[in-house]
Amino acid sequence: MAGSAAVLEDSSLLSRLDRALLPLERFCALLSGLAIFSLMFLAAWSVIGRKFFGAPMLGYIDYIEAAMPIIAIMGISYVQRDGTHIRMDMLVGALHGRVLWFFELVSVLLILVLVAALTWGAWEHFDRSFDCSRPLCSRDSSIDIGLPTWPSKLVVPFAFAVLALRLILQAVGYSRALILGLENPVAVPLNLSVAEQARIEADSLAGHD
Repeated sequence: MAGSAAVLEDSSLLSRLDRALLPLERFCALLSGLAIFSLMFLAAWSVIGRKFFGAPMLGYIDYIEAAMPIIAIMGISYVQRDGTHIRMDMLVGALHGRVLWFFELVSVLLILVLVAALTWGAWEHFDRSFDCSRPLCSRDSSIDIGLPTWPSKLVVPFAFAVLALRLILQAVGYSRALILGLENPVAVPLNLSVAEQARIEADSLAGHD
């Protein structure tokens, strides 16, 4: 992926931890992509069943609801790693040096506080629905086909926990850059100009020829 080139790597402990977390983030992003891909087949199956057999797929809405946390959240840490997540960088893009690293550090720490609170709340939400003394270990289920909801609810705190680990690594990276006055720190997404982004994308496409 072209955006991954914006994250520098070296032999430091921070960079090794960054690379160690990346396979897990890629796996989560892959699951998110597979969930989106599977919904395309479910939609086609439901439409074909309704059109030609007068019977749409049973529980289609339930499956969509169960897959939605995987689609919406599982890949968030992966895009946070290389800075391709949605962000407002009109101001930050004009900053340089320690001022830039300071603002990036503050924003990452604020996000980390929010994610920690969301992780705690999401785990409590999962815990309320999980009970192994009941059938399928579930206290609640979907309306149509009785699909247990706790697996989908468990996805949310897991994805947020992975994101929290990524944010901690980035906070350390920005702190290191701020203290040492580094120009190109490792384990954090670097701001690229339009020309640099175009060159990286061209190099990435050329590598697949």
